[in-house]
Amino acid sequence: MMTYVIIFLSAYLIGSIPFGLIIGKAFYHTDIRKHGSGNLGGTNTFRVLGVKAGMIVTISDILKGTLAALLPTFFLTNSQLLILIAGLIAVIGHMFPIFAGFRGGKAVATSAGLLLAYAPLLFLLLLVVFFISLKLTKYVSLSSMIAALVALIYSFITLDWPLIAITAALASFVIYRHKANIARIKNKTEPKVKWL
Repeated sequence: MMTYVIIFLSAYLIGSIPFGLIIGKAFYHTDIRKHGSGNLGGTNTFRVLGVKAGMIVTISDILKGTLAALLPTFFLTNSQLLILIAGLIAVIGHMFPIFAGFRGGKAVATSAGLLLAYAPLLFLLLLVVFFISLKLTKYVSLSSMIAALVALIYSFITLDWPLIAITAALASFVIYRHKANIARIKNKTEPKVKWL
């Protein structure tokens, strides 16, 4: 029982690492929470600090989801269910990080990291879907939500019931955390990417 507590607590703490805040303060002397959307995720880092910082933060947020999801395989068995649960806890840590006043990101990159650990092919599919959507719409937020819904559809097609439950939760997180973006898209005030 204690092993499970350690794994899940560690998953939360890994998910809580605020890479956007760390990179911003350490290398740019900037608290990105005070700029742009105020979000700690990769998208706001791109906007506030530039491409290099944005890439580092996005990749770091993905990999922390992967690492947290794989924790059960280091201590117990290669339980697919435990991988999903640990990864989900990391996503919660990313959204509500103890190291950043419980004010974190929008769950996209860390969710992707969880899926990379559990179903690498699904991760690659979502990457393709995301960039096709981004190319067509120029909206990072909309592309993130579309990718989340595709993950849910994929899980239903494969009839992977644990994955269905987790992707339903992840899609709900992603859509809810983007509610302000949805309003801006409707009002045509949502910023568009210019590099794709």
